Amino acid sequence: MCSRYPEIGVLRWRRIQGGAVVAGMLMSFTAGAAAPPLRICADPDNPPFSQRDQSGFENRIAQLLADDLKRPLQYTWLRDRRGFVRKTIGAGLCDLIVGVPVGFPTLRTSLAYYRSTYYFVNRRDDATPLVSFEDPHLLHRRIGVQLIGIDPGTSPVGLALARHGATEHVVGFTAASDDRPPAERMVQAVAEGTLDSALVWGPQAGHFVQQSPVPLRLDRVQVPADLAQLPFQFAIAMGVRQDDEALLNDVNSFLIRRRTEIDAMLAARSVPRTDLRGQP
Repeated sequence: MCSRYPEIGVLRWRRIQGGAVVAGMLMSFTAGAAAPPLRICADPDNPPFSQRDQSGFENRIAQLLADDLKRPLQYTWLRDRRGFVRKTIGAGLCDLIVGVPVGFPTLRTSLAYYRSTYYFVNRRDDATPLVSFEDPHLLHRRIGVQLIGIDPGTSPVGLALARHGATEHVVGFTAASDDRPPAERMVQAVAEGTLDSALVWGPQAGHFVQQSPVPLRLDRVQVPADLAQLPFQFAIAMGVRQDDEALLNDVNSFLIRRRTEIDAMLAARSVPRTDLRGQP
């Protein structure tokens, strides 16, 4: 309080006290305002990527991201079929899809957080396992491949089989024919001996081979010379709406800062990677 002009001191004290009350009210309002949820769209039954119980590695990474951004996590579930992006993030149901190839059309994609490729899945006791599209046994083996639509040649590995004459004994697996993922059914068929080999996308191959009671092996697909222009490896990123620059920047910053933890989550689910040394 001012000793020379007591009334001025009182007024100043009242202003300070009033300002403190207003500041306190603003702080309380800010603290009470909930952060907007981080809205994720995902398949409820697509191991090892995502599951409704949030045990997939994409679920774990999404939770790490939400915690890092201090935002609650919110899911919209939809089976990953044709039109998934259009029906989810395109319809405004979510802000982020955790696993999409870099450069995916209609989305802004983040930095890649892993890269993988296709693998031959063979029984470990097979004396002549398939390891190449130039393998002389290719034409006579029962080979499983996931169908996209009804044409085996719509995937890079399906096209490679067709180009090398392996069509007679190829067995196609579709997503619509069973509740379980095609990759899971293909790996099981190799384990049971109803298939000699299967061509499976890396993260699924690693996961289901690890779960198999029958010892299996992974052999990384080598791109045949006649299909060198086709991508067999894919860098995987997160996808946001084209105009969501703020979330894209947050995601990229997160991927850089929490890289070690993300790598550990991928390793825990046996994701074979082509961006790390020492991988199969």
